[in-house]
Amino acid sequence: EEALALFTRRLSENGGELVRLANQEAAREWLNPFVRAFSGVALGCTLPPVLQPDLPVLPPEEAPLGISWALGAVAETGTVLLSSREGRRVQLLPPTHLVFVLERTLFTTLHEALQRLKDDLPSAIGLHSGPSKSADIGQIMVRGVHGPGRLVVALVAELK
Repeated sequence: EEALALFTRRLSENGGELVRLANQEAAREWLNPFVRAFSGVALGCTLPPVLQPDLPVLPPEEAPLGISWALGAVAETGTVLLSSREGRRVQLLPPTHLVFVLERTLFTTLHEALQRLKDDLPSAIGLHSGPSKSADIGQIMVRGVHGPGRLVVALVAELK
């Protein structure tokens, strides 16, 4: 519970949104109304079929929504860990990115996460701690410049 509270706080401070879901049935019930606002979706390669919405599948560069499956999350920074196996274009190109994370893969620190995942690490890991933002030009904060302007993390307690 302590790690969850910290993750929730850090993700929110970073501009991300968190949804907690008890199981895959709750995830489906939440997902259906959430995706109605989108005309299509780009799906990560490792996303379980039960979490794939009934929307037209589009290339990431055309999709208003990308949905990914995370390796895990880090509480101390409010970060989700995304595998390059998942498809990095899905993680970076759609304006809204929804990431599903299993609650049992919520780690306190990045070190702990990497230690637990070390036997099956991909060639690259994306560390997403909120929507893309930059203040490079004129010190004016702009969202969505180098990636999605909205990050939604769906933390699922259990998945069958």
